[in-house]
Order: sequence, then C-alpha cells, then structure tokens
Amino acid sequence: MHEIAQHWIEGTLLGSPVAKALGFRLLTAEPESVTIALPYSEDATTVPGVLHGGVIATLIDTVAAAASASGFSDADADATGGATTDLTVHYLLPGTGDLTATADVVSRTRTSTLSDIKVTDDDGRLIATGVASSRVFRRR
Repeated sequence: MHEIAQHWIEGTLLGSPVAKALGFRLLTAEPESVTIALPYSEDATTVPGVLHGGVIATLIDTVAAAASASGFSDADADATGGATTDLTVHYLLPGTGDLTATADVVSRTRTSTLSDIKVTDDDGRLIATGVASSRVFRRR
C-alpha cells in the first residue's frame, strides 16, 4: 500500500481519539479493502452485554473512511482530508462480543468513494451491514 494511504489510515483515522478510545485495531489493508477489529467492552454497551448501535456505526464509518484512503497514491498528495457524506447502517443481530468490519470500495472518483461494509462477530455471524459515501477534500 502507498505511504500516503498508510498515513491516512494509521495516523489520521486509527490515530484519532475516538478510534483509540474504542480500541480499533487494523487487521488488513490493501488498496480498496480494509478490515478493522473492535474489541468488546462493557463501556461501549447500551444495556449489559450488547454493544451500542452508535459504536457499531462508528466502526462502519471508520472502516469505510479507511477503505476510501486505501486507494491513495502519489496522485493524492493534494488530499487535505475527507468526510462521510452519506452513511446507511442495517443492524441484523446484537453485537455481544468482539467485532470485525470489512469495507470494500465499489466505486471511486478523484473526489469520492462508495463502500460496502460488513460487520461480523467471532463466530462469523453477520451483525450489521453498511453503505458509505466518502468525500475527499483537496487543495485548490
């Protein structure tokens, strides 16, 4: 993976206070696909034993942004940041343990990406899915 992509994923996204507080950990990263782990914590629950939906949405949002950044190369040295412009989450099962989220970029332009996200638990059950549009900001 290009060093610019690596900087955005590891330094900016996973280095953010919220990612650190939730314990996000990069498992795999290659151009157009990223997987991030979320360890279970009682501090991240709504009711005992069930992860808060907002925590799962944050995982989906972060892995989608990382997938967007994963395709960066020398041509993206002018990138100054990014933002999620649209996020859809479908909760399928309660998150009651460690989770893993994988985002795959399905469409990329110079200023935006569209990613498909799947969140699974340690037993391979599909906990949630998501679709995210990400915008890339550039120097003018």
